[in-house]
Amino acid sequence: MITPLTALAQAWPAKPIRVIVNFPPGGAADQIARAITLPLQEALGQPVIVDNRAGAGGNIGGDALAKSPPDGYTLLLTSGGLVSINPAIYPKMSFDPARDIIPVAAAARVLVFLEVKPSLPVKNVKEFIAYAKANPGKLTYASPGNGSSPHLAGEMFKDMTQSFSVHVPYRGAAPAMQDLLGGQVDFMFDPGIGLNHVRAGKLRLLAVGSPKRSPLFPDVPTLSEVGLKGFDADTVFGFYAPTGTPVAIVTRLNSEINKILATQAVKDRVAGLGGEVAPMTPAEFGAKAHEDTARFSKLIKDRHISGD
Repeated sequence: MITPLTALAQAWPAKPIRVIVNFPPGGAADQIARAITLPLQEALGQPVIVDNRAGAGGNIGGDALAKSPPDGYTLLLTSGGLVSINPAIYPKMSFDPARDIIPVAAAARVLVFLEVKPSLPVKNVKEFIAYAKANPGKLTYASPGNGSSPHLAGEMFKDMTQSFSVHVPYRGAAPAMQDLLGGQVDFMFDPGIGLNHVRAGKLRLLAVGSPKRSPLFPDVPTLSEVGLKGFDADTVFGFYAPTGTPVAIVTRLNSEINKILATQAVKDRVAGLGGEVAPMTPAEFGAKAHEDTARFSKLIKDRHISGD
């Protein structure tokens, strides 16, 4: 017996697909989405259009997805924070990520890079920690928003070094990076969009806030290596769909996206952000989100982190 959902899956895709990105243009989520949507469009034979819906720590885009028909024509590309962090810091979300959206395909594991403005009188992490502790409250750090992995990286750094600096949240990584380049803030845990500025000498890279070094900067240590044992602020970006989307469509999307992640062009694009492609099944991607929830929940509670 052919059910309406079976018929829908068999006919899919018959019209353009919209990919919501819940952060502004120019950030890591936007760049990853655009690296994948063009080849996905070719694979599916239909236009795949990126729709940036920024705000509320990614919740505006998440809400737009949750309220969309579960027909495979609306997807969301987001950081892992929407599922693993936001429910802990936003007590009144308009949707429930655990109930209203489902994982489709992981896209990329994104590292964070501790970068400071060049005028700051520090050359390495040891000097930076000493400076931060000697000047409590005088340093400011940017993030893409409350609860983002760069924000949690900053709080993790403050907690582990017993230092205090002022968090300045932005509506995305790109505007945060612009103010770091302009000297309006002192440092940032960058999700990879500022690495060309590091190479150009406009920013100073001190360390990687991830479990392993970046192959782009093999001589730059991890924070764990320089004494902050276990420091890990990585996050996995990926695609989600509304709950109820037919399994056949989710399976097809997962297969096509994983094929795209295996291409050298996309590997190189993600590597340019300092990250790495992260092909997973929907179940593996969901399990990763649960793992990250457990990893960040204690920090959120201990640091009294809340949403905007």
